[in-house]
Amino acid sequence: RLFAHWEAVASTHRVSLPRDMAGPIAQMARHRHAREPVPYVSLSQHGKCEEAAYEERRYPAGKWACVTMGEPMYEQSISLSFMKLMRYICKENSVGCHLGMTVPVLNEIHLTKEGTELEREVLTAYYLPGEFQQNPPVPMDPDIHITERAPLRVITRVFYGMTTEETILREINVFWELLGPTEAVLRGTYIVASYENPSIPQRRNEIWFICQP
Repeated sequence: RLFAHWEAVASTHRVSLPRDMAGPIAQMARHRHAREPVPYVSLSQHGKCEEAAYEERRYPAGKWACVTMGEPMYEQSISLSFMKLMRYICKENSVGCHLGMTVPVLNEIHLTKEGTELEREVLTAYYLPGEFQQNPPVPMDPDIHITERAPLRVITRVFYGMTTEETILREINVFWELLGPTEAVLRGTYIVASYENPSIPQRRNEIWFICQP
């Protein structure tokens, strides 16, 4: 029943779910309450109408497992990448055990020069839990690369729901309107941070604007 549910979710993203995902899906379901947050320091919060409209944060350097995909649709790329990462997290690694889930999972995107579309390549990154930061388990999948990502300062804003190319572009535009003209953040490269699995319709996401170094 669990596999059939995830099969239906995958089909909405126009990807097919291989049978060998049954094990990782069951493991993820068993461990769904044990999720380690990616460490960060909150630098400032900026409210609007008594709500936190956006927040500035600093993330330390750390080791991430990364996959890059360039499918026709954004949701296809992140779905296929995360399936690879699920296998790695659940067993397909050099220690042969469940590594534990961390949140958020990051999806780094790039806009075309016109700023009206996403480029096809999306990098999906999973932060290695604290106990594996010093000695990351080696992935069996050659498409997964363990990367030491530099410290990152970002301005973040929450949004809920599906993460299609259309919704992401809309959220980026809304955020720019909120911030106004500024040279403090990069243009063209953004991060979509996902906190919940794709089966949750109103799942929590964030758009991250990357601060200039």
